[in-house]
Amino acid sequence: MVLKVGRAALAAPPFLAMDVIAAANARQAALPPGAPGVVHMEVGQPGTGAPAGAIAAARKALEQGGSLGYTEALGLPSLRQRIARHYRDWYGVEVPVSRIAATTGASGAFPLAFLAAFDPGDRVALAAPFYPPYVNILVALGLEPVIMEATAATRFQPTVGMLERLDPLPAGLIAASPCNPAGTMLHPDELSQLARWCEAAGVRMISDEIYHGLNYDSTVATAAACSEHAVVINSFSKYFSMTGWRIGWMVLPEDLLRPAECLAQNFFISPPHISQLAATAAFDCHAELQANVAAYRRSRDYLLGALPGAGFPRLSPAEGAFYLYADITERSNDSLAFCARMLQETGVAATPGVDFDRTRGNRFVRFSYCGAEADMREAAARLAGWA
Repeated sequence: MVLKVGRAALAAPPFLAMDVIAAANARQAALPPGAPGVVHMEVGQPGTGAPAGAIAAARKALEQGGSLGYTEALGLPSLRQRIARHYRDWYGVEVPVSRIAATTGASGAFPLAFLAAFDPGDRVALAAPFYPPYVNILVALGLEPVIMEATAATRFQPTVGMLERLDPLPAGLIAASPCNPAGTMLHPDELSQLARWCEAAGVRMISDEIYHGLNYDSTVATAAACSEHAVVINSFSKYFSMTGWRIGWMVLPEDLLRPAECLAQNFFISPPHISQLAATAAFDCHAELQANVAAYRRSRDYLLGALPGAGFPRLSPAEGAFYLYADITERSNDSLAFCARMLQETGVAATPGVDFDRTRGNRFVRFSYCGAEADMREAAARLAGWA
């Protein structure tokens, strides 16, 4: 008997960064005792753990033995209130608590936002290179991604001009600042222009802001300050270093609040209770978190100086997040094979650009520098010898 497999499952390509993790782990397991280990630069997972205050809050909740059950679908009021205060503290923006929704990470927020804002068949624009699950989730939900090929000239970011050339106009735009994989940012005036254009054109803006706090030389801005119609998505995984806790949030427009809440009730019931308690406490751990950012900055600065001499002279500006997007045109036209060989011959794991750009990514590699500083220096030394 042959049973049916859903089209969405068959159509969804792999997230190659996760495949690289598996390959790197397999190589590590096969190494003899005492051999130099794999240096992980393939995944955007901070090498630091959750801040001490977040861990203490989780421990306290467990020790008190209270109920850690379902919360409201949009999250604990205390967490939502703390997120609203975060917008006042960081951006000087007043966001009503009613418009804030806690989610099961940003990964849980994207399908809620897409389903609440769009209908099957709607076209949603985004700039390439892009975070692969954007496209994979859109396709799985019956939406049509419209890829705009950005270049280093726009710091791999979308522009109003790119949108104006689309015919017909899309129903939505996904923008990310700082972005994955290039680590570049939409500067405040650019973000404002995009948000105003989207509002005037009837295009729903989805602003991915999960790397806020990880900005080095440029000022960060939030779409929540630019448009009440934009959907803002953020997470505790990156700046707050809480990847495995699976907790994030959205700032929703008024017209999407109830639709998103109903979807969340049915999809997830609620975000993890203990993670919400830990996340609330994490907002008071900025000294520890800023020390993490300082370490990322040192690694970024070191790699920007060292990688050109190691055979990677063309790197993205790396204004934020913890990624370097390297153009390897002069070394290879097959980033998948290039990364596999680099892992095998140097023990440095990186993600092939085809994960982020399906037409031009064969000429790019993404390096993540959120691991230990010593590991980043070791990686540069190995790559210099390989070059």
